[in-house]
Amino acid sequence: MLDKLRQFWRRIQAHRLQVTLIFSFSLIAAFIISAGMLVTSRVIRSYLNQEALARVRRGMVRGQAIYQDYMVTLISMARRVAVHSAPPLAAGGEEPLAFLAEQARIEVEAFPFEGNRFVVVLDAEGNTRAQSVYPAPSSPTSWGNWKGYSLVVDALAQGRVGGSTEVMPVEYLALLGLDRQAAVVIRDTPKAAPELFDQREGHAGLVLIGTAPVIGADGRIIGAVIAGHLLNNDFALVDRIREVGHMDTATIFLGDLRVSTNVPSPDNGRAVGTRMSAEVSDVVLRRNDVFEQRAFVVNEWYITRYEPLRDHAYHVVGSIYVGMREKAFLGLVSAFNERILLIGLASILLVFLIAIPTARSIARPLAELANASRIVAAGNLDVRVPVHGHGELATLAESFNDMVAALQDTREELVRKEKLASVGQLAAGVAHEINNPLGTILLYADLLHKELPPDDPRRNDLKMIMDETMRCKRIVGDLLNFARQRQLAVKPTDVNGLIRKTLGEVAIQPAFRRVEIITDLAPDLPLIQADEAQLRQVIVNLVLNAIDAMDDMGQLTVTTRQLSGEMIEMSFRDTGCGIAEEHLGELFTPFFTTKPVGQGTGLGLSIIYGIVKMHRGQIAVQSKVGEGTTFTVTLPISQPTRAESEVVG
Repeated sequence: MLDKLRQFWRRIQAHRLQVTLIFSFSLIAAFIISAGMLVTSRVIRSYLNQEALARVRRGMVRGQAIYQDYMVTLISMARRVAVHSAPPLAAGGEEPLAFLAEQARIEVEAFPFEGNRFVVVLDAEGNTRAQSVYPAPSSPTSWGNWKGYSLVVDALAQGRVGGSTEVMPVEYLALLGLDRQAAVVIRDTPKAAPELFDQREGHAGLVLIGTAPVIGADGRIIGAVIAGHLLNNDFALVDRIREVGHMDTATIFLGDLRVSTNVPSPDNGRAVGTRMSAEVSDVVLRRNDVFEQRAFVVNEWYITRYEPLRDHAYHVVGSIYVGMREKAFLGLVSAFNERILLIGLASILLVFLIAIPTARSIARPLAELANASRIVAAGNLDVRVPVHGHGELATLAESFNDMVAALQDTREELVRKEKLASVGQLAAGVAHEINNPLGTILLYADLLHKELPPDDPRRNDLKMIMDETMRCKRIVGDLLNFARQRQLAVKPTDVNGLIRKTLGEVAIQPAFRRVEIITDLAPDLPLIQADEAQLRQVIVNLVLNAIDAMDDMGQLTVTTRQLSGEMIEMSFRDTGCGIAEEHLGELFTPFFTTKPVGQGTGLGLSIIYGIVKMHRGQIAVQSKVGEGTTFTVTLPISQPTRAESEVVG
């Protein structure tokens, strides 16, 4: 399974980036949303399960309240009848007993709840002295002795007033004509215990009973009253519990037998005669405990609560049950799950729709970079990619643009170096070939000049020949200096001191009389590793160029400072005529000059450029016509331990 997932992931990654991103976002979202749906479903199911149990618990509380209400009403009935029974029982005779029977009938018929109820008045020997059953039973009633019924024995012996749930044997039910009403046919029930919990099940009756003693004038117990409500085959109580408790079903058990219930049977009747499951009876009847969980009831699963019912001796005689169908609970869970699934699918679809523009916004800059890379590879370094936003992709685009700009600068510099090398080689050859003839011309012109008399007009011509020859020699010297391969004589150099010394030497020239020189030299500038003589040549050339640009009048500002990254900077700013923008890219090209013909060779800045590059530095220029020019030289503080030969140009 894991290998298949890996192969599927590799197939996704093999597609275009945009497709990969869309599927990746969607799969991640689907995984997270699915996990969230599963957790949410479990949480909701757990919550609904707890709520269902809480609902069943509340239903049982209401059911017990109704059950106790019946019990209290029966106790009150027994006490009222006992009060009315004392004089007739003490007097004896037919007429008082007839009055007693009438009082019992009135109380039974006035009972506020539906169902089979009865009142029996007993004398001190346990003999029936009056009784009334409502509604009238189909079987005949008869008077008898109740002394064998343990509840009656306790009532006569102890004068007990109270109520309890009792199992009434069939012989006493027969005295009341309720033996047929109490009979329940026991049905085979899945999951029931093999044996009956109480062997009286099926023919005995489960009865709610209230008892009260009859007290004579002398305070002795002269009888007892039993007021009862037969639960077998009577559904008023369980139906009321279901209605008031908002339950699906309710049941009263005698032992483990349903004697009163509204649990439906397979034939759509009431499941009277079916039995409790063995799992439940073991907890409720045998262990005398509460059962509260999912249970199989007759033919389907319910969420249930069972509580034991006890007689006057605190023996478990049955139980009371309330429950709700698990099917309804599962239907609610299923409805929640369907809605969660719908929300999850909608969320995944929404993520997919959002992933499309998101993936496009990521893939588009990368595609632009790829296309620009192909253009750069073809040799066009003028291409630039647009920068979108401020994130990592924007940084990547900016880095690409900076890289292309650096490549363009590098290519221009390489072209410039190639030009300088070619021109240098040409200049060296030409200079060597011209230098000797120039020396000969200068020698013979000087000899002729000395031999002529002072008033000879040809002396001026010879003087012009010698001056122009010297000018040619200076040009040839610049060519040789430009073309010469040299090594740096590196040593610790005080740049500030070198600038002050050089300015002091050149400032005595007449051209500096109307020029204001301002120095702003960093006091903490460190010594640098440099060739002092060549660095002096850089300073001299830049200062003289500034003087020429200002036409011998203006302001020259020289500054130094230390930069981060072990670098120092020299700046020469003049207030001269400035340089046109179209000429800035050609300033360091050999023989290019903006000076009039005859006033410059165009080699000064090329020589400066070569010196700065040999020092592994940079030179830059900023200029605006009519405002002035600034040359900035950046040099490293230290050089490699062993200087290497470099070709100037």
